[in-house]
Amino acid sequence: MITVVGTGTGAPVPAEALAGARLVVGGRRHLAAAPVPDGAEQVVLGPLAPALDVIERHLDKQSPVVVLASGDPGFFGIVRVLAERFGSAALDVRPGVSSVATAFARAGLPWDDAVVVSAHGRDLRTAVNVCRARPKVAVLTGPGAGPAELGTALRGDARVLVVASALGSADEHVERVTPAEAAARDWGPAVSVVLCLDEARALGAVRTVAGPPAGPTRWALEEGEFAHRDSMITKSEVRALALARLGPRLGDLVWDLGAGSGSVAVECARFGAAVIAVEKTLDGVERIRANAAAHGVDVRVVHGAAPTVLSDLDDPDAVFVGGGGRELPAIVTASARRARRTVVVAMAALDRVPAVRAALTGAGFDCDGVLLQSSRLAPLPGDVTRLAATNPVFLLWGNRNPVHPVYPVYREGVAQ
Repeated sequence: MITVVGTGTGAPVPAEALAGARLVVGGRRHLAAAPVPDGAEQVVLGPLAPALDVIERHLDKQSPVVVLASGDPGFFGIVRVLAERFGSAALDVRPGVSSVATAFARAGLPWDDAVVVSAHGRDLRTAVNVCRARPKVAVLTGPGAGPAELGTALRGDARVLVVASALGSADEHVERVTPAEAAARDWGPAVSVVLCLDEARALGAVRTVAGPPAGPTRWALEEGEFAHRDSMITKSEVRALALARLGPRLGDLVWDLGAGSGSVAVECARFGAAVIAVEKTLDGVERIRANAAAHGVDVRVVHGAAPTVLSDLDDPDAVFVGGGGRELPAIVTASARRARRTVVVAMAALDRVPAVRAALTGAGFDCDGVLLQSSRLAPLPGDVTRLAATNPVFLLWGNRNPVHPVYPVYREGVAQ
């Protein structure tokens, strides 16, 4: 049997949990603080594979094994690895209080509606995109993915970071900072969790289901649910297929270029993606912000023209191009060089289709498309209904072929 003991946040390991153990495995600080029985073998956790091999040898001899871990070891912890190797039936898990629960307690906030994302040994960009999209996020940190790196990525976003260091110890420190302030500091190795908050929405509504909200019950919303100018909006039928091809989800970053009313941007944000909308007109910028606020989502709006402004943006997972005029081929080319997964292009002009298709295939994308033509029911006098045709739209999409990598963008001499 393997007894897995979560030490809680600063809580001591009870002596009875270690009684009779012939092998005790844990971090150096856990072992130093625990009442390890005399004669028990100790393994300091570093690379997991050697430690797991030692555990297996002891189990073969039916020797009692204790594994020490921080907080709740079943929450982004070692229980998963142990269960995969030895089976859940071999584990006696005794959880402590997780660092996430403790950090929210120190902040005086409920966390049943929080999103928890791990950046420990993982790509930081997923955590960054979740922080941009959701108002209450806990980020489990790690080397190269701490408060400074998170703050650097979130500069310009309306967020507050609560940095929790050495929770439960005499050196515990919890501090609220802006992303810019976090980026300018050396935080050291004691930070285990950072809360990223939109403080205006940090309390949220009473929830029945914990975690991030479920996806929207409706999408491809009616045009009347958005403010727009002179019907300059991606029609709901086109939006429905565009969303299906973009596949926006929590942890993704989506660009909406030539965003206009921002209807596609808002819909992607409703699915949980972080979204950057690029719009060259000032009234369009304000309209996008108003639509995002009306639907309760975060959309970062950049005032400028593509492809010029794209070099300053983080690499997207998916891109929707809804405008561009004569610059359209250049915009699609720039987007395809950066997109990690998909580029979707909507256009009304037939003569632009070949150039857009060439731009996608030239960047190594597998390209497909369709001409969308729909007719809507429209009333006539005398309780009669007719079909009213909408303007036809070409929708092309490209999916990245895995043999063609994303091109890195260099800013200030650093590959992003």
